[in-house]
Amino acid sequence: MKALRKFMALLATALLLTVAPAHAGRSCENRPLQAITVERGLTLAERTLQALDASGAQVVVLARAGQDLSKYGLRWSHLGFAYKQPDGNGGHVWRVLHKLNHCGTQEAAIYRQGLGEFFLDDLWRLEAAWVLPTPEVQAKLHALLQHEQRAIALHHRPYNIVSYPWSQKYQQSNQWAIETLAAAMEPTVYSRERAQAWLQFKGYQPTTLKIGALTRLGGRLGAANVAFDDHPGEKRYSDRIETVTVDSVFVWLQRAQLGGSPVVLRY
Repeated sequence: MKALRKFMALLATALLLTVAPAHAGRSCENRPLQAITVERGLTLAERTLQALDASGAQVVVLARAGQDLSKYGLRWSHLGFAYKQPDGNGGHVWRVLHKLNHCGTQEAAIYRQGLGEFFLDDLWRLEAAWVLPTPEVQAKLHALLQHEQRAIALHHRPYNIVSYPWSQKYQQSNQWAIETLAAAMEPTVYSRERAQAWLQFKGYQPTTLKIGALTRLGGRLGAANVAFDDHPGEKRYSDRIETVTVDSVFVWLQRAQLGGSPVVLRY
């Protein structure tokens, strides 16, 4: 009965949605959601909820596959922090804090959503993945995620889908997530510059994408949320574009002993 109530809460949240003008790591086409899309997304959300409850976790780093990035050797497109929160009735709900780009613009915002909203889209693959952080990381993240000011302190509105990890000019969604993780772990991190220094100290290595000059030019002219002017010239002109990806974050969390190996759940 409790599982049913949770699922109905997911359903009610989803049915209240209109087509949201925000995205990250998923399609940004303005089209009505199909019934089968809603059903599949909510089923994936329900199964994820059940698995997270069974894990005993307070916080996980949760990912979805909203776009086909296989040509870059990537499996996941977007991540956020899923965390457990009391529901006021002696139980709990799972919320997701993540950054979303406003479609067709160079701006983004931080959203708190339910699992149903997180997976409610025409996903490329009906799969979820998450990394369970260590108890210490979970405790620090859980405290930060529930604090309204600290949770968004490092958010930078100008958005670039391929922003350079060691620049502060833009900030994409996955970049915000690991910079926020840095702020949770280290009390002296109060700026993006310090967060990036901590990430470098902890050995984070971004993904290097092979993107040629013509592709870069087309992307820059065709979309407001694509830019390359924050990347060092010697890397940009050799077609090496470094950026924060889910896949690189998952590898790093395990290598830095901040979390375990990814858990994958398929529809």
